[in-house]
Amino acid sequence: MKLETFYRSFAVIAVTLTLFLQAGPAVAEEVTHSFLACGQKTYMVDGDGNTIWTYPHSTRDGYVLPNGNIVLTLSKGKQYSGGAVVEVATDGSERLIWKGTQSEVNSAHPTASDTFVITEAGSKPRLLEVDRAGNVVVEFPLECQTENFHLQTRMARKLDDGTYLVPHLLDFAVKNYDRNGKVLSSIDTTVKNDPERKIHSWPFTAIRHGEGHTLVCCTNGNRVVDFNAKGENVWQLTNEDFPGTWLQDPCGGQVLPNGNFVITSYKVNRSKIDSPKLIEVNQDKEVVWTYRSDSPVGIHHFQILDTNGLKLTPPVLK
Repeated sequence: MKLETFYRSFAVIAVTLTLFLQAGPAVAEEVTHSFLACGQKTYMVDGDGNTIWTYPHSTRDGYVLPNGNIVLTLSKGKQYSGGAVVEVATDGSERLIWKGTQSEVNSAHPTASDTFVITEAGSKPRLLEVDRAGNVVVEFPLECQTENFHLQTRMARKLDDGTYLVPHLLDFAVKNYDRNGKVLSSIDTTVKNDPERKIHSWPFTAIRHGEGHTLVCCTNGNRVVDFNAKGENVWQLTNEDFPGTWLQDPCGGQVLPNGNFVITSYKVNRSKIDSPKLIEVNQDKEVVWTYRSDSPVGIHHFQILDTNGLKLTPPVLK
């Protein structure tokens, strides 16, 4: 290399370095999310934290469909003593999909075949898959305790292979059923070295993701556990990973397309306002995003709809 060429190259490098130092380090873009919240209050929040839609009834689960309609699992009340599943259109009109026949309806998962997976709690707990007209296409009894209806099951989901993933709270089990009701496998959510199950590590939401992994939100145990395909605990989130008791009855969860986990703390209330209602963490347990509000009512379950204004691509893993 000629000396003149060397000095010219050195000058270019020096100018580039000077400009970089003057500009300072790059600042990462702040993460924002819009989301649907279900619970005692049902509402939708935009990326700026503003409430942009509300629904006048308590709900247990909910999905925003690709066409903008919202499917909601209603808590039992005066209108529906056993709970129900409804679809609210973008024009505000409402259509009944299923009226509960027992104690509670706890979930309604919309499938790729335009059906809905529903669980009913009661003396005869069961899973149903129904079409939009309410016709039953799959039905089988759930293998769980029948002494406490409310703690029988929660967020049942249909998997890509056509089987069903169902958490059973007081049974400390997440069971994988086939369409005939046969249990193919079961994950034990009992805390290690707690054979008497004094830690109420009840599975509420179970999400199949990645290479056969299952992320489980365990309510009163205040744990979120990722199990591998063998049912082994390979990742765990507890309050020891946060600056305070942020996990307070972590009912619902969602796995985002980037692999991050979003968790809700249902029992966060006004007396613990410094604790967030929604928490996003990455695989290293670093906090990426939180949602706080001064409402005394917690979020039972939710659906993250976009990140920084970009709509999330399906499937919705929640």
